[in-house]
Amino acid sequence: MNRRDAAKGVAGVVLFVAGVLVALPTPYRERSVVFQAGGCGLDTAVIEAKTGKRNGTVLLLHGLAANKKIMSYLARGFAAQNLRVIVPDLPGHGRTPGPFSPQRAELCSMALLQDLFVRGMAQPETTILAGHSMGAAIAMRVAEKQPVAGVVALSPAPMRAAHGTPPEAVLFDGAPSQPKNTLVLSGEFELQSMRANAAELVSEATPSGSKYEVVARATHVSLIFDPRVVRLSQQWTAQLLQIEPSAALPSRWPMLAAIGGLAGILLIAGPFLQEVAGKARDALKVPTDSPRLGLAFVILLAASLLGTEILRWWKPLTRLRVLEGDYLAAFLLLVSIVAIAANWRVALGSLKASPKELVGAIFSGLVLLLLITGWLELTLTEAWLNAARWARFPFFFLAVLPYHFAEELLLGPPQKLATWRRLAAGLSFRLVAWLAILVGISYLHSGEILLALLAPYFAMLSILQRRGMDVIRKGTGSAAAAAVFGAILLAGFCLVIFPIT
Repeated sequence: MNRRDAAKGVAGVVLFVAGVLVALPTPYRERSVVFQAGGCGLDTAVIEAKTGKRNGTVLLLHGLAANKKIMSYLARGFAAQNLRVIVPDLPGHGRTPGPFSPQRAELCSMALLQDLFVRGMAQPETTILAGHSMGAAIAMRVAEKQPVAGVVALSPAPMRAAHGTPPEAVLFDGAPSQPKNTLVLSGEFELQSMRANAAELVSEATPSGSKYEVVARATHVSLIFDPRVVRLSQQWTAQLLQIEPSAALPSRWPMLAAIGGLAGILLIAGPFLQEVAGKARDALKVPTDSPRLGLAFVILLAASLLGTEILRWWKPLTRLRVLEGDYLAAFLLLVSIVAIAANWRVALGSLKASPKELVGAIFSGLVLLLLITGWLELTLTEAWLNAARWARFPFFFLAVLPYHFAEELLLGPPQKLATWRRLAAGLSFRLVAWLAILVGISYLHSGEILLALLAPYFAMLSILQRRGMDVIRKGTGSAAAAAVFGAILLAGFCLVIFPIT
């Protein structure tokens, strides 16, 4: 290991240790409880201030493809008001078993609220329902059936096909007719269709006491980490419950330290991968007659459009039972079949890999997956795979492995392009594939709208994953080893974020 890599490793360790010291301590009392309300088995976080004083209860619901952990900043904002905050993992999310459907998530949320009333953990007149995206829509729908003190709805998911929202993006059939005591917040940088649908929820409401507001420079996701949103929510809750409005904002240092710790892991990852991969003994042991980049883009574009059209009529991997993840896995598999078939001679020659190279790729992929998901589980979001998700891992891995192999074929050996050009080309391949998926959503109405919402996260993953694959390919000279490494990371990432159905 050279000095530069050693310096990266040391910096990574320092960042990680600092992240541990700052991110993990909490000034709140937090515990986990499993509520068997309505037979749903909701794994639930209960967050309270350590003062012992209780001004009321907040039932806080997360959005689609999220979990209770990611709602911690907002939950602690409510807890600072001496409110007991109940945050469940909805069915198929986090630690709660599936199956998931929007309707089942709503039924389980209603059952949990009623169970809290029966247990005496909450009273209707001092209970606030709050939520983000899908959870906000559920909160408003539940409040229409079960009277509560009020609602805080952050960027509620559209409940009507209006203002440009396609029918397949609507999770629920119909919006509440007259929301009472409801604060609806949207981000300035959200889709106009989402803002318009959110504004309509309270603009024509006949009961007084509801309000709509746009948070400047905020996105759909950033709302749940925004101090301005926490302050507006605290003020609304204080007004409804007639409590002291000047509660402190929760610290953002744990969140920043969590990001710093993740950066530390990624700094350590580079030298680690180089040590595991080593140096290729024979730089020319793989074929060099890969297609020109221009032709490679044409092949990938044709394969992507064909895959999108096939999935419009036939979805072969629905038995994976991973919401919209089955669509993505099937899409990548179909694309890879066409791309590999178009380069079958190169593919046959590139399959060679020594057991040592494959074991190294598997080892490094699993170590990075466990390190990153373990750290995120401790700090930012529930990312540690449970038994149901691990059971799907081998099948998801096998479905996405051919695409990563095909991508290596199209890029060719590392000697063909400079490091940054190879990275740019690989990311461009993925952009082409992702644009084809968006065509399917926008024009073919495939209904896989979650893939569009998660695009920024897949973009970040692609940069880190593609860089790691390049290190493995350069070190081993094996396209197969690089593909195995990349497929492990993508399979793990997808099984972290997509709900289980």
